[in-house]
Amino acid sequence: MPSAKQLANRFREVLLNGTWIANTNYKKALSGTTVKQATTKVGSLNMLLALAYHINYYIEGILPVFAGGSLTIKDKYSFDHPKITTQKEWDDLLNNLWQNAERFANYVEQLSDTDLDLPFVDEKYGTYRRNIEGVIEHSYYHLGQVSIIKKMILELEAESN
Repeated sequence: MPSAKQLANRFREVLLNGTWIANTNYKKALSGTTVKQATTKVGSLNMLLALAYHINYYIEGILPVFAGGSLTIKDKYSFDHPKITTQKEWDDLLNNLWQNAERFANYVEQLSDTDLDLPFVDEKYGTYRRNIEGVIEHSYYHLGQVSIIKKMILELEAESN
């Protein structure tokens, strides 16, 4: 089983600085995107904005648990992103995601093996380890969508030029 440090590193890989599994990460895929790209709807797919918000919603929602607080997030609100119309708003949302991701990884790193096997908030949610691994897997799942949608947006932009 992976240690807390290994889990934190895997989390950082998918969000902030790795390219081992997906050859990209959220920071690489989304940095430099424009607010227009972030809010472009391609067919019935999610916008980049919605996916970035969605991932951050879970990361930000779990942070209080690491600090001894409660879990108050609800799946039904995880795509309820704010209306973003300026580049600054989009950049702020991304910076919030990067900061929350680093805080999350730092919390994970501090957990002991014993902590990893403790119930996460309530036994019905499984262990800390299971939830951390779930966040990593969930992040990779949506990173694939981010990569494909961004590619489609760039192709649409190239066609219109």
